[in-house]
Amino acid sequence: MLTRLFKRKPSERTVARLYGAIVEQARDPVFFTRLRVPDTLEGRFEMVALHAWMVMRRLAMGGQATAVFNQALFDFMFADLDFNLREMGAGDMKVGDKVKDLASHYYGRVQAYDAGLDAADSAALVEALDRNLYGSTLPEPDIVAEMAAYTRRQMAALVSYPVDRLLAGEITFAPVASVP
Repeated sequence: MLTRLFKRKPSERTVARLYGAIVEQARDPVFFTRLRVPDTLEGRFEMVALHAWMVMRRLAMGGQATAVFNQALFDFMFADLDFNLREMGAGDMKVGDKVKDLASHYYGRVQAYDAGLDAADSAALVEALDRNLYGSTLPEPDIVAEMAAYTRRQMAALVSYPVDRLLAGEITFAPVASVP
């Protein structure tokens, strides 16, 4: 059944709805207050990238049946980044290069977060988040550990989340409010 759904390109509206939910979750104020993610353009990109990675990782578990949708979500995310950079007044000549840089950074995050989540040592995800999400800031180790715990909880919830709901543009994230 899923294969039949994706012989054609997924609806942009459906992809946009899922991406909008990712961005909404990534903008939860708890991340920028309690969890001390820098409230900057870079910090906001990092939060979107983190949540997009989690959703795309879940979609990748669907194999070929979800590959077209997963690619459409990725493409939509970077088209949105391109649009927003232009809206913020970045020069047209520089936007393409900036988006390529962001895509390169995103792929680096994917590798680091995948390795951190898959590692037997829980410190690997903490290190990946500290290096990428927090960048040059120096958050307290317990803050980064709590962000890693949130990421693990979110991924655990997504693993059991019905893929057909994602393909319909729907997602319910685990609440951030459970962060103490």
